Amino acid sequence: MDEEVSQHLLENHKNEEDQENELKTRVLIELKKLWQVAGPAIITRIANYSSSLVSQVFAGHLGDVELASISIANNVIFAFSFGLLLGMATALETLFGQAFGAKRYNVLGIYLQRSWIVLFLTTILLLPLYLYTTPMLKLFGQPEDVAELTGLLSIWFIPMHLGAPFHCSMQRFLLSQLKINVVACIAMLNLVIHVFVTWLLVNYFQLGVIGAVVALDISTWIFVFGMLFYVVGGWCPLTWNGLSMEAFSGLWEFLKLSTASGVMICLEFWYYRILLLMTGNLKNVTIVVDALSVCMTISGWQMMIPFGFLAATGVRVASELGAGNGRAAKFAAKVAVVQSTIIGIIFCILIIIFHDKLGFIFSSSPDVVIAADKLSYLLAVTILLNSIQPVLSGVAIGSGWQSLVAYVNLGCYYIVGVPLGILMGWVFDFGIEGIWAAMIFGGTAIQTGILSILTLQRDWEKEAKKTLEDHAR
Repeated sequence: MDEEVSQHLLENHKNEEDQENELKTRVLIELKKLWQVAGPAIITRIANYSSSLVSQVFAGHLGDVELASISIANNVIFAFSFGLLLGMATALETLFGQAFGAKRYNVLGIYLQRSWIVLFLTTILLLPLYLYTTPMLKLFGQPEDVAELTGLLSIWFIPMHLGAPFHCSMQRFLLSQLKINVVACIAMLNLVIHVFVTWLLVNYFQLGVIGAVVALDISTWIFVFGMLFYVVGGWCPLTWNGLSMEAFSGLWEFLKLSTASGVMICLEFWYYRILLLMTGNLKNVTIVVDALSVCMTISGWQMMIPFGFLAATGVRVASELGAGNGRAAKFAAKVAVVQSTIIGIIFCILIIIFHDKLGFIFSSSPDVVIAADKLSYLLAVTILLNSIQPVLSGVAIGSGWQSLVAYVNLGCYYIVGVPLGILMGWVFDFGIEGIWAAMIFGGTAIQTGILSILTLQRDWEKEAKKTLEDHAR
């Protein structure tokens, strides 16, 4: 009897070991698939974002007003329009990923051209934002010298703005085909060129902060033409068959999906940018804007990592759903969230360790360095939460839940977060720290919790079945 019990326990232990080994194998396989997309996507996003960072660093050492102006022009005005265009282009991750998973390669080129039409028309409609920046900033209480210079810089940002539709759409076109290594190489080469061009225009030709913005314009179009050359040059034979009039059909359906994606992503993208506008009536506003810009730029730079996971998760989930594998899609989502969270914890710890050194990257002003130090702990919490939330958004994009998540974002960010920030900042007079803390816990934390619940409770087999039915029509 004892021998039978021992044998039974031994078999159970062996089964548990086998299951554990099987799980480890599945995780390693999924991590390999995830990083095949996420690795180059992260490199691409960091390289592209670093171009903006380089321009801000050059401008920051010219003076406090210059740093505040380029920060608002880049992180508020351009980010406002880019957030919408990026969100609209994100609809392509659903379409491209599911079509690629279903092996319907021929429609990818049509989707790409359709996105060019819709996104470029949206870009034209957004131009007044750049043309009327100065009066808008004065309305929000920004100092006159900052508002005037920001308005001038915003005009110079227009070429960069016009390149955004092609930048966003072609990146997703190549990403869905796992050709992201090419995009990463173009982005890295472009960053090297950008650093040299920025130094040339700012220091050698003495064009000041305008030179830093012109360098960004040049950098954007180098990146666009680099990808375009690859797409139309014969390296995408299955998915690119030349320009087609078919791109003009189905525009309304694409507009509806891309608008839902645009609202979902831009509500996230704009949320912390609003902080810069909300500083208008605070004391020592230029120093506050500079310190906040330092933190927002570091947060934005780090966020390129979870954004890389967002893209990879969207591709993985959409691909598995397109192939009818609901359980595999759910497993891919779990692995991506855990991986991104671990990286977020590491960056959170680094921010806490180097909290008093952050300001020196962008400014030589002792006041700015001290002010940035005071905000560093809020930056650490923001980075941790922002390492989880974008990946959950990637799950939503891959599954086509954009409309639902748009409502969640609207409620958490703008019905709870922003009003709570205003209450803490001005009614209770906690200043920028109160505004930011309220927006973290009132908006981002609640939204992350809701998206986690939605992801866990979703019927993934039903999602896979629905995706297959959609592609069968």
